[in-house]
Amino acid sequence: MTSIAIFASGAGSNARKIIEHFSHHPKVRVDLIVCNKPNAGVLNIADEHGIPTLLLDKEQFFRGNAYVDEFKVDDIEFIVLAGFLWKIPDALIHAYPEKIVNIHPALLPKYGGKGMYGNFVHEAVIANKETESGITIHLVDEVYDHGKIIFQAKCEVKKDDTPESLAQRIHELEHKHYAKVIEQLVS
Repeated sequence: MTSIAIFASGAGSNARKIIEHFSHHPKVRVDLIVCNKPNAGVLNIADEHGIPTLLLDKEQFFRGNAYVDEFKVDDIEFIVLAGFLWKIPDALIHAYPEKIVNIHPALLPKYGGKGMYGNFVHEAVIANKETESGITIHLVDEVYDHGKIIFQAKCEVKKDDTPESLAQRIHELEHKHYAKVIEQLVS
């Protein structure tokens, strides 16, 4: 059984889809939800599904061992970033080489990097009059939104799109593809 941890900072819609996808999976299990915000909705989702949570202390995450020892004790084998807004420390990347995956709400390498998340991405895509956007699922390395691209899916950017309307179509792509791609990566 491959044990995964989901890192999330917000409402947790992607985390919910991943948890549901693996809830009766014979080979993959979500064993931990890791969060950096004490009031994040993803913590309620974890509670609903009886999944243990870990609330990160910023100092320990960035200047300590990035919780590597705790993840190893819990037998975490794979890490999934699902709307997690902190950069992953080198200690964690080195402890889990090519075992940390992220989803980004744009077609990388465009619209990635520090500060490019959520509506900031969609606003930039619309402002630049792009005709398409989408999602990128990639491995995590030491640079924001830079690791090896595993999968991309596209959608049209319509002339009357707002960041919110574009975000809705991007979420649909995320929910449709992320869990399936994770399953392929860990299997």
